[in-house]
Amino acid sequence: MPVYYHTFGCKANQYDTERMRQEVEARGGSTTRERSDADIVVVNTCTVTNQADADARRFIRRIRREQPDTKIVVAGCSAALHEAAYASMDGVEHVVRGHDPEVVAHGVLRGISAPRLTTIEVRAPLDRMHHEPIGGDLLRTRAGASRGWLKVQDGCDRKCSFCATRLARGASRSRPPAEVVAEARLLAESHPELVITGIHIGHYGLDLDPGRTLSALCATLLDEVPDVRFRLGSVEATEVDDRLLELLGTSGSRLVPHLHMPLQSGADPVLRSMRRWHTREQYRARALEIAARVSPLGLGADVITGFPGERESDHAETRALIEELPFTYLHVFPFSPRNDTVAATLLNPVPQRIAGERARELRELAHEKGAAHRSARVGSSAEVVVEGAGGSGLTEDYLRVGVPADVEHSRGLLHGTLRSDGTDLYIDPPHRSAPIHA
Repeated sequence: MPVYYHTFGCKANQYDTERMRQEVEARGGSTTRERSDADIVVVNTCTVTNQADADARRFIRRIRREQPDTKIVVAGCSAALHEAAYASMDGVEHVVRGHDPEVVAHGVLRGISAPRLTTIEVRAPLDRMHHEPIGGDLLRTRAGASRGWLKVQDGCDRKCSFCATRLARGASRSRPPAEVVAEARLLAESHPELVITGIHIGHYGLDLDPGRTLSALCATLLDEVPDVRFRLGSVEATEVDDRLLELLGTSGSRLVPHLHMPLQSGADPVLRSMRRWHTREQYRARALEIAARVSPLGLGADVITGFPGERESDHAETRALIEELPFTYLHVFPFSPRNDTVAATLLNPVPQRIAGERARELRELAHEKGAAHRSARVGSSAEVVVEGAGGSGLTEDYLRVGVPADVEHSRGLLHGTLRSDGTDLYIDPPHRSAPIHA
């Protein structure tokens, strides 16, 4: 009976879905890429915002409406925090609190032949990351994708006042370096680019004995896993140490020049209310230092508008900082209060209309900065990982560009010059008839 997987949220969630898929397949299950062909649907949920919770519930109701005989297994962060709500939904057979692939596989395979299982029987622990081999092996591939996800840790020890993900994921837990390297070698057989991901990768190794750092792990991966390039997932500005910065600038794009550094706000009063651990100036100074040493640089950030107590002057400070720093894209969200977080209890809420207007303003600014960066890259060299069946690819500095149809390609890296067709960028290889190296 074929199983369809649907993932909401971040790359860590997407990695977890691949672990679930591989575990189910190792136990005899099959996978379909067409939801209409599925007898069982696994929904891996996200809880970063209220909208993320709502999107998952809406998707489940849609499955029930369009495929009334399909059984549904719900897992992930939202399931960890709202188990009872999902268990009560029509069509949901099993709820897994968290992301444990073995527990998900148990729920899926029981769903093939058994009556509805109570959620308590498939309850996954939230205080650990599952490190056991999957089906006798580590994760081998991200099905159907050119870029692979390499999850190096889970959970978070920070206590940002607005974050519910840490409540769902638990404390930070790091995978041993040898296990990470072993999995990277397997993934590198199918993927020319591996993205180092987790919930708080800047804290990688702090819980290991002896302790390790993210930069040390990256250096090890570069040494021991050749012929593949690595990309960092989200990492805090204050956790980009000097060794990591050196690797970004000197590895010859093996560790690509792209950083996503959450900002959240450019105003110190708001940062304090958010319980962030950096100041406006600390973020600013590090971002400018990185930009001075790494070129070209893809630089992104997360920003929350309308946080409780955010004044117009605070918003102006955030805008001014964004204008100054060399961001190439932003993820901007109006504040969404999450149950059981400190931020949900804060006074002086900002009206949603104003939060939305501020978000639109910053998105427009980000679009302008991104367009300027893309324009500046015309005529320069780039290394593009071709995505899927081709037609588009991703540069080292995180620009999505076109791949000409007459280029002979495989799942590999394509070198060339960035050109513009007047509206968008594309990669122009020096010899279009030459194959792309895998």
